[in-house]
Amino acid sequence: EGMWGRLHVSYDQFIRTTQPAHKAGVRALILRIHERHPDDFYEQTYEGWYCVGCELFKRDDEIVDGKCVIHPTRDLQWTAEHNWFFRLTKYESFLKALFADRPEFLRPDTRRNEILSLLDRGLEDISITRSRLAWAIPFPIPTSDGEEQGTWVWFDALPNYLTATGYPDPSYAGRWPAQLHVIGKDITRLHCVIWPAMLEAAGLALPQGVWAHGFVSLGGERFSKSAGVKLELGDAIDRFGPDAFRYFLAREVPFDGDGSFSWERFEDRYNADLANAWGNLASRTIAMVERYRGGVVPAAPRGAVDEADAADYAAYHAAMDGSRGYLLHEALRAVWLTVARGNEYVDRQAPWKLAKDPAQAAELDTTLGTLIRQLA
Repeated sequence: EGMWGRLHVSYDQFIRTTQPAHKAGVRALILRIHERHPDDFYEQTYEGWYCVGCELFKRDDEIVDGKCVIHPTRDLQWTAEHNWFFRLTKYESFLKALFADRPEFLRPDTRRNEILSLLDRGLEDISITRSRLAWAIPFPIPTSDGEEQGTWVWFDALPNYLTATGYPDPSYAGRWPAQLHVIGKDITRLHCVIWPAMLEAAGLALPQGVWAHGFVSLGGERFSKSAGVKLELGDAIDRFGPDAFRYFLAREVPFDGDGSFSWERFEDRYNADLANAWGNLASRTIAMVERYRGGVVPAAPRGAVDEADAADYAAYHAAMDGSRGYLLHEALRAVWLTVARGNEYVDRQAPWKLAKDPAQAAELDTTLGTLIRQLA
């Protein structure tokens, strides 16, 4: 929780699944599904390979060489339990129609294609309770033999999006549905198959969309506690500050794919983009406005707009397109093209020379005004 403050990231709520309001919301959602569709829950003994890292039973096509493809360093556990199941197969047609009617529901395209492939292979019903889990949220419906089981961690975690809005209090409707869920690419099945099915079963609106970003590795190696491949966020923040760290991740890591962090690349990007390109343009421009115009940004004479403005206008729209499409790296690339053009513009216009010639006062005003607009 404290790390968000160090990153200068604010939030409306800091949510934990242990909060009483969340537990009450999960119970209300489960009972709502059961009241609407009693046959969506049924009891069955299940046997299968369980990945502790994913908190999921793994299908045969999700196991390679006896390991979970997402957690290859962990051993799968053969588990047999008598649990409550959610009839996910009932919603296969609904999900196929969802992606046919709203292809933009899950982006980028690579992630959507993975879910479409999963749907083509066919869904399986899922176990949604566990025995002997004292820490789990109690499942509100006991088994036929009277056992009160714990709710499967994902069946209680996914409703966080809903319970954070105040559900089941009627006021939640003013904050739901969500415009966008931002998730990692390894949990698309949970967010784009199981979660929509739960909401449909409950008769509640789906989020407008889901964006599944890629992974960040450390120097090309996947983060792993057991292997000691880790990055202390505090160390990264301390190196150049939170803004520089956030800029690096947004600029260097494609939001529609995977990326890598390394201290060398972080330093190179900081020096080249922030200290040299941006820092140089900002310091020179502000100093010249102060020196030549007393700190007052000059108004450009009518008709004095030149090709720099047209290029900046195009870059602005490219940056906005990138932002609206959640391709933050492309948006920042467009911004830094403007920064590069700004430095080239300073060298080409040479305001220090224009300032020496009173006849070039209007040209100097145009130059300084253009540079300030580029900074803005």
